Amino acid sequence: MTTALQLINASEKGDVQTVKSLLKEGVYIHSQDKEGRCALVAAAYKNNLEIVDLLIAAGADVNMKDNTIQSAYLISTMEGCGYIELLRKVLKAGADVHSTDSDNGTGLIRASDRGHVEIIKELLKTDIRVNHINRIGWTALLEAIILGGGDERHTEVVRLLIDAGADVNLADKDGVTPLAHAKNRNYTGIIKILESSGAK
Repeated sequence: MTTALQLINASEKGDVQTVKSLLKEGVYIHSQDKEGRCALVAAAYKNNLEIVDLLIAAGADVNMKDNTIQSAYLISTMEGCGYIELLRKVLKAGADVHSTDSDNGTGLIRASDRGHVEIIKELLKTDIRVNHINRIGWTALLEAIILGGGDERHTEVVRLLIDAGADVNLADKDGVTPLAHAKNRNYTGIIKILESSGAK
C-alpha cells in the first residue's frame, strides 16, 4: 500500500497518530483512491473531526469531490442527522456553498429533504441560493414537502426556508406548486404556513 492510500485509510478509520505521522512525512494530501476519495472526504464520511482538523490545517481542499460527486462539505449536509460540527469546520475553511451534487442539488436541498434543521440554520447564515432548482426540478422547499413526510422537523424546515426567502409559488417542472403538494399529502401544518405566506 502506498503512503497516500495509507493516509486515506487512516483518515477513514480515525487513526489520528498515523495521520499525524504521514502528514509530517509530507504525504500528498490530495491523493485519491479508486473511489476518488481523498483523505478529507474519507474522514468526512465517518465524521472523524479531529482528523478533519488535521487535514484542513495541512491544506486539504474542502471542495474536492470523489467519484460520486461528494465533497466534505456536501457530506456534512446529508449524512446521519447532518454533521453540524463538520459543516462549521468546512465552511470556515472555505467550502463553496453553491457546490452541487450529482443531481445538481445544493447542500440546502439535501438537508431539507432529510429534515436536518440545525444544518439548514447554519447554511442559511451563508449566501446559499434558497431557490436553487435541482436536476429533477425541485427546490429545497419542494424537497422538504415531497420527501419529508410532513413531520415536525420538516414543518420547521419549511418555516425556515420561507423566512429565508423561499418562493412559495415556485412550482416543480410539472407545474405543481408547494401548496398543491402539501394539500395532496394532507400536511396541515405545512399548508397553514404556506397559505399564511401567500402560497397559491
